[in-house]
Amino acid sequence: MSDRIIVITGAKGGLGSFVTRRFLQNGDTVVGASRSIRQSDFAGDRFSAMAADFSDASSVQKLADQAVAKFGRIDVLVHVAGGFSGGTPLHETDEKTWSQMLDENLTAAFHVVHAVIPYMRETGSGRFIAVGSHAAEQARANIGAYVVSKSALATLIKTVAIENADHGITANLVLPGTMDTPANRNAMPKADFSQWVSPGDVAEAIFWLSGAAASQVNGAAIPVSGRDI
Repeated sequence: MSDRIIVITGAKGGLGSFVTRRFLQNGDTVVGASRSIRQSDFAGDRFSAMAADFSDASSVQKLADQAVAKFGRIDVLVHVAGGFSGGTPLHETDEKTWSQMLDENLTAAFHVVHAVIPYMRETGSGRFIAVGSHAAEQARANIGAYVVSKSALATLIKTVAIENADHGITANLVLPGTMDTPANRNAMPKADFSQWVSPGDVAEAIFWLSGAAASQVNGAAIPVSGRDI
């Protein structure tokens, strides 16, 4: 059994559920957070459900405070929570969609950094792993708000890596391609699902970044994109 304390945001989503189960399978103690999560969502006494609204800085701070109060520290933070919206060029994108993408994919991550990194600095160690997007490695038409928000997320995480390299903390990104989730199948029913990435493979990459073999990996953005290179 592991003695690591893992906090996972977006823990019950299409990718988050795979990530949560992977760490639980390793014997880690997992704090699973989302706006709506229950203790019964995952089996086992090493799972703790904690609700949090990542758009609200005070809610995220409460999550970090409760996790540390209960378990003493946070060894690994996996930030999976995010959102997607697309289908229109930038000049037709409304203000609500623009703000939503920035809030869900960038500001939420800033809230998590602000709440968790001080605790990791106190212990002198930690792994901060965020889920970006392979699509955001370059400009793309009709998903501009999403790409801009995820590109900014990459810069945020690399900044965390630089600022905390002398404090025993690493910060890295995983960049999935289109993942084979129920939500994506419903949104794109005519797509060739065989070309998509398994969420389980993305979860394995995240798990690897949390382990000893990745101790010297810092500020990296690792694609998990299958044939889409």
